[in-house]
Amino acid sequence: RDAGLRAYELSEREWEILKQLRDVLKIFKDATLYFSRGTPNLPKVIHAIDHIDNTLTDQIRDDAYDSALRSALTMGKKVLNAYYSLSDLSATYRIALMLHPSYKDVYFKDAGWPSHWIKDA
Repeated sequence: RDAGLRAYELSEREWEILKQLRDVLKIFKDATLYFSRGTPNLPKVIHAIDHIDNTLTDQIRDDAYDSALRSALTMGKKVLNAYYSLSDLSATYRIALMLHPSYKDVYFKDAGWPSHWIKDA
């Protein structure tokens, strides 16, 4: 007795894609939970965006993921980078990083910023 629902049953391939999707979305779940439970500050947001960007890059390059999923990740990365680039329009992010005792200019050096950009920051 399948109540006529067998036609809607997921195939093995569809289940595999769903498992991959679960793995891909974990970084966003983790970031959401991290910023929901504490007192996030701007330097931590920038580092989180960098971490998400690096994770997406790795996943896009991983042939183990379904090609449709990798295409979606590529589009998601473009959206993330579009929002991230908006931080360049505000000095607030650079000031927050420079004034944070744990970061100062380390973030900019690690990110490969030219020295004159760091000086401007």
